[in-house]
Amino acid sequence: MTVAAPAVQAPESPPAAQKLLRVSHLTKNYETPQGRVPVLKGVDLTLARGESMALMGESGSGKSTLLHLVGGLDAADSGEILVDGVEVTELSDAGRAALRRETLAVVFQQFNLIPSLTVRANVAFQARLSGRFDAAWNDELIRRLGLKTLLERYPEQLSGGQQQRAAIGRALAVRPRLLLADEPTGNLDEATADEFMALALDVVAATGCAFLMVTHSERLASKLQRRVRLSAGVIETP
Repeated sequence: MTVAAPAVQAPESPPAAQKLLRVSHLTKNYETPQGRVPVLKGVDLTLARGESMALMGESGSGKSTLLHLVGGLDAADSGEILVDGVEVTELSDAGRAALRRETLAVVFQQFNLIPSLTVRANVAFQARLSGRFDAAWNDELIRRLGLKTLLERYPEQLSGGQQQRAAIGRALAVRPRLLLADEPTGNLDEATADEFMALALDVVAATGCAFLMVTHSERLASKLQRRVRLSAGVIETP
């Protein structure tokens, strides 16, 4: 008698309560001299606690815009963004600043280091501000990002790659519940880019944070659990 093989079931989606990020029907337009330009046209996206995702797409597809809206750095025209149960689109400027200080961290393309602070102070800045400074974790970041010999330098004394490593350290120092990264490895060599990915995934595994990264690199995207592609302002369906 032939015994039928057991049915293979697809992995279940995490329960709604585990969704750290939920984006629903999000739209964003920009006004130009030539008229209104739609950038996001109803984006839906979820990210669970402890999950990592690569956000990919052509230049101009709206990836950075989406990341900035999730991070409370810009205001959406319509739709909903929930981060750890907080409705970002309803927050005041002060509320969005508190969200970035206490719940999420962003690694920018532009570094955004504080010119008057040393590398040591820049790396610790957000963690101290949010009351989450951990000296042992801070020291590990400095070691793994190769910053030990640069600690007393100021941003203007660093190369672009060195500044990016300091910015990455600052973001990871707070062990955020949501880590956002916008092409974070663009100024890094391959080895340092891989070290950033290892560090970010360490944080995800150790703390259960969610990690959303904008990247053009298929190689780096392959290291994350999921990837989605943004095209002409909407998420492509498989």
